[in-house]
Amino acid sequence: MPLLENKIIAIENVWLSYTDKNILEDINLDIYQGDFLLITGPNGGGKTSLLRTILRLQSPTKGRISFFRQGEPVSSLDMGYLPQKNSIDSRFPITVEEVVASGLMGNTQKGNTKFDSKKEIDEMLDLMGITALRNKPIGVLSGGQLQRSLFGRALISKPEMLILDEPASYIDRQFGNRMFEILRDLSSNGTTIMMVSHEIEPFITLSNRNLYINHILGDR
Repeated sequence: MPLLENKIIAIENVWLSYTDKNILEDINLDIYQGDFLLITGPNGGGKTSLLRTILRLQSPTKGRISFFRQGEPVSSLDMGYLPQKNSIDSRFPITVEEVVASGLMGNTQKGNTKFDSKKEIDEMLDLMGITALRNKPIGVLSGGQLQRSLFGRALISKPEMLILDEPASYIDRQFGNRMFEILRDLSSNGTTIMMVSHEIEPFITLSNRNLYINHILGDR
């Protein structure tokens, strides 16, 4: 049984409603350091809304979400986020390198210098296999190339928790294998991972908790 001091997120009686429609209904979930949560469910069932609520990109209608570090309440956690590709405006004038680098914004606790940041950006571009695209605007990228860029942005700050919304969309099998290896290594080193995916293979072999959400949350 997980130790209470290892709990990093407590979701308590969370509801999310738009007008007269409930998107999330009485969600209760404790997340522990090192968890790999794999979440499935139908379209419109509230998967993305749950992630966005945890990230505080939207506020619950009722209930609360609390964060902890080493058993003590904290105001926030260092989270990396890969959103769904269709939530990105490809017309925005930003390059691949700038997308990846934006994952370091606000990450002051690690105290990186400009040299450190440049090195980290170079290494992440290489890991994602997109070094040759670094100066390309995102509007000319394929779906898979954009997904790699967003994955690199989520990873670059070495977050304590990684939140991924359909990360395997648009990517080819070769990079899918690399993504699996990256997530396996992160998980084995204690990174907490929360993933929404319609494609549960091969990620189900990495997860220790498999959940299903269709407005209400349950075990898969």
